[in-house]
Amino acid sequence: ESDTASEISFQFNKHKKTPSVGSHSSDMASVSSVSGSVLSVYSGDFGSVDAQGTVEFALDYDEKNREFQVHVSQCKDLAVVDEKKGRSDPYVKTYLLPDKARMGKRKTSVKKRTVNPIYNEVLRYKIEKMVLLIQKLNLSVWHNDPLGRNSFLGEIEIDLASWDWSNRKLNWYPLKPRSLSAVNGVDHRGVMNLSIKYVPPGSLGKTCPKNPPSGEVHIWVKDVKDLLQLRPSGVDSFVKCYVLPDTSKKSYQKTRIIKRDTNPVFNHTIVYDGFHTEDLKDACVELTVWDHEKLTNHFLGGIRLGLGTGLSYGVSVDWMDSTQEEVAFWQEMMSASNEWIEGLLPLRSL
Repeated sequence: ESDTASEISFQFNKHKKTPSVGSHSSDMASVSSVSGSVLSVYSGDFGSVDAQGTVEFALDYDEKNREFQVHVSQCKDLAVVDEKKGRSDPYVKTYLLPDKARMGKRKTSVKKRTVNPIYNEVLRYKIEKMVLLIQKLNLSVWHNDPLGRNSFLGEIEIDLASWDWSNRKLNWYPLKPRSLSAVNGVDHRGVMNLSIKYVPPGSLGKTCPKNPPSGEVHIWVKDVKDLLQLRPSGVDSFVKCYVLPDTSKKSYQKTRIIKRDTNPVFNHTIVYDGFHTEDLKDACVELTVWDHEKLTNHFLGGIRLGLGTGLSYGVSVDWMDSTQEEVAFWQEMMSASNEWIEGLLPLRSL
């Protein structure tokens, strides 16, 4: 299986511990980094230019080829980025929201030294019409910098459910400043219902036959509600779990696939051993939900349970980014050993 999120691992020998035994174990042996699964709509924006000008485009859906087409014609009166040279090198970029990961971005060519670029290019998405109608089109204009320090010049966002599909003509639209919803990443991806428990080493007493020689983290994935519906039939979803910083096969666990259901019930418990209590400050449980297809799996959303300090064993890592809700959930588990802590947490882009 290949996923649309990449994983990068690197190890520090000084953090290496004795591997634990069992198929559901994590020995916390490596320090790893998981790259951002979904790039921000505004990734690479280094500019502080006020949005101005207009963009001319038309939308169409090709029923025969099941293809959504964005005909980008031209822009007028764009902001000047390099005032000394009086130039901008603009291009147009599009996303289908909220699921940027699945559909990806499309962009035009770059037109140099102009604030009135002419493109006459068609950006295409292979997508079913029913799925398209639950999306929004985000069309933005950018200045291209050779060093990758691109500047945002303006955008327009269109709700495709209310779009007049009989309108295939080119029309002018004013470019607007960044929308708060996209800047803050406010897009509903569903909620996960789960419970977690920490069992400290030797805490169950010598008489207990199941008394763990090392600490254990138990994760009970109950169900997920209101997943993104990528196809008319729903989604074929499963949950994937790692205990970061370990991204080895030993750390990787997943649930079974629940087919054609945007409210899947998993009722799946995962147990990781090899924990010491101090590891809870540096570890992070990453639970991600995926839509399963034959060639590739598509990221739907996830949560990260940890302290959200940005550090793991003294190393700065981007995955230690838990939200306030996720941090509170993890802290409650740490303070209540051997007790199940229940929670309902919103899925998010990671």
